[in-house]
Amino acid sequence: MKKILFLHGFYASGQCVPAMALREAFEGKAEVVTPDLPMHPHEAMEFISDLIDSEKPDLLVGNSCGAFYAQMMAPVKFIPALLGNPHFRMSEFLNKRIGQHEYKSPRKDGKQSFVIDEELVKEFAALEATQFDNCNPQFKDQVWALFGEQDSLAHFEPLFLKYYSHSFHFPGGHTPTAQEVRTWYVPLAEKLLIQ
Repeated sequence: MKKILFLHGFYASGQCVPAMALREAFEGKAEVVTPDLPMHPHEAMEFISDLIDSEKPDLLVGNSCGAFYAQMMAPVKFIPALLGNPHFRMSEFLNKRIGQHEYKSPRKDGKQSFVIDEELVKEFAALEATQFDNCNPQFKDQVWALFGEQDSLAHFEPLFLKYYSHSFHFPGGHTPTAQEVRTWYVPLAEKLLIQ
């Protein structure tokens, strides 16, 4: 059975709506692994790298910050990726949100609140500076992106298309609903799995 690793957005967890919808849609067809990601970017990248080595997924699917991570991992680990509303400037997003926040879905460790501080913003800025360094021209057809036409947070299609060839649109916002995952994400994920 094929395996998909789903990487959630910054405020989310492995129990978020897109993760659950993906698991449900692929039940019996592919295993969907939906871990909670560490908050700090270098820890998250290390965690994802180790998880890829142990789980050996056939496809990465990321949303927002998770898509930011998936883009960096895909050409290094030679795994195709589907990026949902990738946020390639997380430092700008976080800089406007300094302070205490709550996760929007439950995390396995039980921690529901977190703090965005200037150090975290700097960590993301440092990673952003090198995020496209491992892009491989031979891999540019293996990373696809899906952009919500009502997305009010991330507008990075032009930047994505500097490095990759396949971009798609859906009529939703930044975080897809379960129905949008089934209608738009799943068919593209299925195509990437059989390439």
